[in-house]
Amino acid sequence: MNPIDYLRISLIDRCNFRCQYCMPEGTELKYLLRQEWLTRSEILLLLREVFIPLGFTKFRLTGGEPLLRLEIVDLVGDIAALPETEDLALTTNAFYLGKMAQDLYDAGLRRINISLDSLDRETFDKIIGNRGKSRWQQTWDGIQTAYKVGFDPLKINVVVIPGLNDREVPDLAALTRDRHWHVRFIEFMPIGNANLFGDRAWIPSEELRQTIREKWGLESAAVKGNGPADIFKIPGAKGTLGFISQMSECFCDRCNRVRLSADGCLRPCLLNETGQIDLKTSLRQGIPTHQLRERVRDLLALKSEINFKERNSGTAGEKYAKTMSQIGG
Repeated sequence: MNPIDYLRISLIDRCNFRCQYCMPEGTELKYLLRQEWLTRSEILLLLREVFIPLGFTKFRLTGGEPLLRLEIVDLVGDIAALPETEDLALTTNAFYLGKMAQDLYDAGLRRINISLDSLDRETFDKIIGNRGKSRWQQTWDGIQTAYKVGFDPLKINVVVIPGLNDREVPDLAALTRDRHWHVRFIEFMPIGNANLFGDRAWIPSEELRQTIREKWGLESAAVKGNGPADIFKIPGAKGTLGFISQMSECFCDRCNRVRLSADGCLRPCLLNETGQIDLKTSLRQGIPTHQLRERVRDLLALKSEINFKERNSGTAGEKYAKTMSQIGG
């Protein structure tokens, strides 16, 4: 079991996109009230007095869409300034990134993961649930701005969906040929929506690799990061390709992370709520942080037994009605 030193912090449960795999149409969403979010000061207190003393040095800010959080730039600066912070990253859909990339970089952020599931406007808007003016160009412009500002390498996350964007895999992989980008192909996880895309909801990573191999060639590579991706590259490419195979190749034994939701609940596993701790309520009730630290320490000791290991049992969709946006995946 790897040391658990990586905390994903969800800042908000809301998003300006409604991606089918994250918030499927017909899903009733009950957003948190602003006062239910962990405050900026509460997040910093938990980092300084609970997580960092337990060895956490790597942090990722997520959502929903974290750029909707008004004090996001200040919070980035706060966490980047902590002497124990070894790595700070952010996941975004890039729609607002064009206006914010420079400020985020100046605040100390150096790594960004961007969700981009299609290079085709129509497909992109279909996936994100958009029925109005296309949002593709502003998203693409945000990605370009971030790269020019200095986020290098830039990571692009692609959830591969049969019948929607799977034919684009070679073109998306080709983004790495002339750019120092890291494109990561992610197997769709049927969380609370197991039948969303029919009988074959996900495509094994090996099939994707073979498709790319036949078009461009493929070789093993390495890249700095904290995630479970298996890394390859197109021969001669500036960037790399990653494959996150949570459905076809369980990687629980490599997991080094826990998740803090926007409402302050600490989840030991994306797909298992067993043992989760409500840190926000405890803080607001005045429970000392040293006691919270011991609770978290105990939870970390159990993580290897809590990790979700039932991917092939067909129960994932039955276990979770929450969407990925609500979980803070």
